[in-house]
Amino acid sequence: MDWQWIINSFVDGLQQMTWLEAFAVVFGIASVFFSMKENIWVYPTGIISTLIYVWICLQVKLYADMGINAYYFSMSIYGWYVWTHPKPGKSVLPVTWLKWRGWLYTLLLLIVSYGVLYVVLLRYTDSDVPYWDSFTTSSAFVGMYLMAKKKVENWMAWIITDLVSVPLYFYKGLILTSFQFLFFTVLAVIGLIAWIKSAKNYAQSA
Repeated sequence: MDWQWIINSFVDGLQQMTWLEAFAVVFGIASVFFSMKENIWVYPTGIISTLIYVWICLQVKLYADMGINAYYFSMSIYGWYVWTHPKPGKSVLPVTWLKWRGWLYTLLLLIVSYGVLYVVLLRYTDSDVPYWDSFTTSSAFVGMYLMAKKKVENWMAWIITDLVSVPLYFYKGLILTSFQFLFFTVLAVIGLIAWIKSAKNYAQSA
């Protein structure tokens, strides 16, 4: 691996970075941090970041990712409501694992969203990365939905999404965003560990 090339690319990316991308990165990282802590601020910070990325993705022809950021926005509103309106008798929405029916719905969402996105990108846009753009978007669909439901498995979906997004954004010239997703991968692993512990504590107290 040519580390000097990677370092030079990172420096070039910083030099070419717009203030808008920097703003989106900062709020994106803040959103992931608050998610790890099960803090409601995950949603307002995430909303700001996603709205900015809708515009950025449009400029670089990542149409599916543009759509996913619009989806993030709507799911952030939904998640904000769900997290602040737990079931009667509970002070907060607890972290839990998916049951077999949940896994079935999750896999169905992944497969259907990927198929639809791939066909749309291939036939109706000038995207030059329809396969990868569709994959990161569909896996992120799953991650955002599961996060709103406070399911441990949301972090698994984010880890997959982040790992694929790193080379995708690097290829598109959004170097800082690419490194942001690398950092997100580390945070997602930490978040997975934290939520596994939280789910275990809830199961023991239930």
